[in-house]
Amino acid sequence: MLWNPTLLWLISGALLCLTELFLPTAFVAFMMGLSAFAVAGISLFLPYLNIQIFLWMVLSILLVLLSRRLVPKGKVRAIEDSQEAKTLTEIPPGETGRVIYEGNSWQARCEDTSAAIPPNQNVIVVGRKGTTLIVVPENLLHS
Repeated sequence: MLWNPTLLWLISGALLCLTELFLPTAFVAFMMGLSAFAVAGISLFLPYLNIQIFLWMVLSILLVLLSRRLVPKGKVRAIEDSQEAKTLTEIPPGETGRVIYEGNSWQARCEDTSAAIPPNQNVIVVGRKGTTLIVVPENLLHS
């Protein structure tokens, strides 16, 4: 049985898209699969395999770069209502320490990277980056 390029591109596209289900690659494999589907359609009109491969590579790169806009960055998320927490450990300047917030121990970093916060101090939670809370000393806000 002779394989035609369109069928190969369709199978490749399906395998790449399915790969994303089992090995999360931040949409890279999925975008490469979508590119393979597009090239499968193009292969019906353009029979040259080397040009098809080149088109697949270009489309894959473009789609991966465009999909990066859809993936959220690790930005600081604001907390709707600033809430109080209490430091369990010292928070050294520019480093993380621990706070008790809503009954749980959290990693925390001071918003001012040059300030240290001693243990047992009340702090205000102003944001969150991943699982690290961003805090400011309570006395800084009430001065």
